[in-house]
Amino acid sequence: MIFVSGCLVGLNCKYNGGNNYDERIFNLVKEGKAIPICPEQLGGLKTPRNPAEIQNKDGERKVVTCEGEDVTTQYRKGAEEILELAKKLGVKEAILQPRSPSCGKGFIYDGSFSKNKIEGNGITAELLIGNGINVYMPDEYFK
Repeated sequence: MIFVSGCLVGLNCKYNGGNNYDERIFNLVKEGKAIPICPEQLGGLKTPRNPAEIQNKDGERKVVTCEGEDVTTQYRKGAEEILELAKKLGVKEAILQPRSPSCGKGFIYDGSFSKNKIEGNGITAELLIGNGINVYMPDEYFK
């Protein structure tokens, strides 16, 4: 079984209430090979919500909205919920949404809300990788 970002299968759980539908990912769910997840919602955040990015503050990674609200606790809680579920279900792979402060792998936005990207992983991606779960971006998984 594979975890996939819910927004990639067409669930309107993206910060702006939309989605990032990818037919390849949808087909994995349709075929019973994947389970959609949304760490932000599992962490208690509503949809829609203000966009958030990871910022380094006093040497610590914080997830902060464009309005300056610290939502790190919710992002960490969602990541921990996903990891716990992965352990219970024996999930060893995840296909997640690129650039997201939760799901991004390899590159995320730089925290300035200017669409500049930097190397790094989102909160959930980082936790999953650190616990031996292979995390892929859609194009990486389907190459």
